[in-house]
Amino acid sequence: MSLVIALDIGGTFTDMVAFDLETGAIHQAKSSTTPYDLAVGIRETLTKSGLPVSKAELFIHGSTVAINTAIERTGAKTALLVTRGMRDVYAIGRGSRPESYNFLFRRPEPYVPRRHTFELVERLNAAGEVVTPFDAADARDIVARLPELGIEAVAVCLIHAWSNPAHEIETGKLVRELAPHAHTSLSHEILREYREYERMSTTVLNAYVGPRVSKYLQDLENLLKGFGFGGQLLIMQSNGGSMSPATAKKIPVATMESGPVGGIIAAAETARDLGIADVIAFDMGGTTAKVSLVRDNEPDIAQGYLVGGVGHGHPVMLPVVDIVEVGAGGGSIAWIDEVGALKVGPRSAGGHPGPVCYGKGGTEPTVTDANVALGRLGANRFLGGEMQLDRDAAREAIRVKIADPLGMTIDEAALGVIQIAVAEMSLAVRSVSVGRGYDPRDFSMVGFGGAGPVHAAEIARELHIPQLIIPRVPGHYSAFGMLLADNRHDYVRTYYKTLADSNFDDIERIFDEMIADGRALLESEGALPERMQFQRFLDMRYVGQEFPIQTPVEVDQLKTRDRTLLRSVFDRIHDRRFGHQAAEEAVEIVNLRLTATGRRPRSSFPTVAQQPSTDSVEYRDIVLDDPARPVRCAVHNRDHLHVGQIVDGPAAITEYASTTIIFKGDQLTMAPSGELLIRINQP
Repeated sequence: MSLVIALDIGGTFTDMVAFDLETGAIHQAKSSTTPYDLAVGIRETLTKSGLPVSKAELFIHGSTVAINTAIERTGAKTALLVTRGMRDVYAIGRGSRPESYNFLFRRPEPYVPRRHTFELVERLNAAGEVVTPFDAADARDIVARLPELGIEAVAVCLIHAWSNPAHEIETGKLVRELAPHAHTSLSHEILREYREYERMSTTVLNAYVGPRVSKYLQDLENLLKGFGFGGQLLIMQSNGGSMSPATAKKIPVATMESGPVGGIIAAAETARDLGIADVIAFDMGGTTAKVSLVRDNEPDIAQGYLVGGVGHGHPVMLPVVDIVEVGAGGGSIAWIDEVGALKVGPRSAGGHPGPVCYGKGGTEPTVTDANVALGRLGANRFLGGEMQLDRDAAREAIRVKIADPLGMTIDEAALGVIQIAVAEMSLAVRSVSVGRGYDPRDFSMVGFGGAGPVHAAEIARELHIPQLIIPRVPGHYSAFGMLLADNRHDYVRTYYKTLADSNFDDIERIFDEMIADGRALLESEGALPERMQFQRFLDMRYVGQEFPIQTPVEVDQLKTRDRTLLRSVFDRIHDRRFGHQAAEEAVEIVNLRLTATGRRPRSSFPTVAQQPSTDSVEYRDIVLDDPARPVRCAVHNRDHLHVGQIVDGPAAITEYASTTIIFKGDQLTMAPSGELLIRINQP
C-alpha cells in the first residue's frame, strides 16, 4: 500500500481523505475537532481511519490555527520596529471608512501597543536612496531591551524597504543576535509592495501568529513521526497552493485561509473534468458557509483581504482565493433577539459540545438540529451510522428555545431556522455573482461540505441556477482538494511608472530576480525543474485611479516591447470587469507580480463501476416546503446508485458524511465519473 493523505481541520469536524496509489482505493475518516488541542482530533482521525500512515508518501494539511490565533487575539507578545517618525502609522491606518454612516464603526485594535513600537534612526526615499543613514548603535540599544520586555516576536517594517531592504536586513541581524528566541518578521521578506500601512499590518500579523503556528507545525511533525510517517509534509496556503513546513514557519500569515481553499480548488478541477468552465463553489460546514466564483476553471484570486471583517479587520496584502464567508453552518445556533426576531448564527456550537442532537451536552438548537427535526437528516444514518443522532432531543430544544416563545409548532420553527440560513447563504452567492456583474443562471453550482448538499438545491432554486453538482466525498471535499494543490509562491515588487515611461530592461531584470527566488524555493521543496511554471503579471491602472488590475503578460510581449499590445490587454480586462474602458487615458504600471508554481502529480478518483443498480430504497417523512404536510420521500444510498441512474425529486441521497436533498421537479443523474448531476426545477 502506498498512500497520499490530506487532512483538513474545520470548526466542527477534522476530515481525512487518503488515496491508495497502488489500487486507486479511496479512504475517508471524520472525527470531531478538538479546539482545546487540535492534535487530539488529528490523532483520533488518523487512528479511526485504520490506515498505515507510515506507508504514506505525502501528507498535506490545512488548518485554522493562524486565523483563529488572530481572531481570538491569542498570539505572541510582539514588538514593532519602524522608521523614526512612523510610530503611529500602524494605529492610525487609513482615513477612509468602509461604512461612512455607521456610527458604531471602530478602527482595528492594533496587535502591537504603542509602548512596544520603537523608532529606529534611518530613512530611505521611494527610490531606495539613503536619506538618513542607519544608526546601528541606536538600533542595537533598542533591540537589546526587547528580551527584558518579554517580547516573543518582532516585526520590522521600515519605510520604503520594499524598494531597498538594506536597513531591514541590518536590523534583522541585530534581532537574531540580541533576541534569538523571538520570531522575526522582516517586511521585505513577506511583501515587497508599497502602501506602508498594509505592508506593516501584514508584517505584524505574520509576527503575531508566528510562534503559535511554528509550535503547532512542530507538534504536527512530531505527531506524524509517532505514526512512523517519513514522507513529505506540505501545508496549504491561502492562495490555493501548498508549501513546506519550513516556509510556513517563516511566513505563517500565508496560511490564514488555508482550510477553505482546498474545496474551491477541487470544485474547479471537478468542473474541468465535466467540461464545465464556470461554477459557483458552495461549501457549508459545521461553523460557516463559504462561496467562491470559478471562471474558466480558475478560482478567483484576490490580492488582499481583511482579517476580522470589513468593519474592523486588519489588512493582509497577500494573494488569497476570493471567498465570501457567512456564519451559517450546520452548527450555527438559532436564537431570538431582544425584539423577538428569529436569528441564525454567527455563533456556532462547534464540535464540542456541538448540536443538541449529538448528545454531547449541547443545549442550543442549531441548523443541524432543525434538519434532524424535519427528517432531512436521518438520525441513524449520520456518518454512515457511526454516530446516532437524538431527534427527540433536537425537537425538544427547538420547542423550548424557539417554537414556544414564538407561538409556533416545532416543525414551523425548524423550517424557519432553515429558511433564514438559506436566505443568508443565498445572499453570499449573490455577492460573488450578481454583485460582481455575473448572472448566476450562466453558472452551475458545486455543493459540498458536510451540510452543503442538504441545502444547495434550495439555494440554486432561489437564484435560478440551472444545475447543481454534488461531487464525490462531499463531506471531505476540502481535504480532497488539498491533494490537487500544486506548490505555489507569489512574489510582488512595486514598479511605479507610466506605461510610456517604463523601462522594459528593468522590468525583465526584476522578473528574472523573482523567478530566481521562486525557483530556489521550489527546488528546496522538492519540485522538479521540468514541472515548474512562472506566470508574470503587471498591476496596471488608468492614471488617477486608486487600485490597479492584475494583467497577465507573456514573455514574448515583454521582449517585443509592444506597449500598444499591453495596453489593449488591460483595456479589455477593464471593460469586462467594469463595463467600460478609457482608451484615451494614460496607463501606468504599479506592481510586477510573479506566480511560481511547482506542479505535483494529480490524485484522481477510481472509475465508477458500470454495474446494475443495487439500490434498495427506503422511505422517510421529510418536511420540505410545508411544515403541516411532510412528504413521503425515497431515501437512496449513494454507494448503491449506478452510472446513468435517474432519481426524481423529492428524494434524499445518503452517504458516509453527507446527505443530498432534492425537491419536487428536480432530477438527479449519476455521471460516469461518479458526480450527482441535478437539474434544478425552476418554477
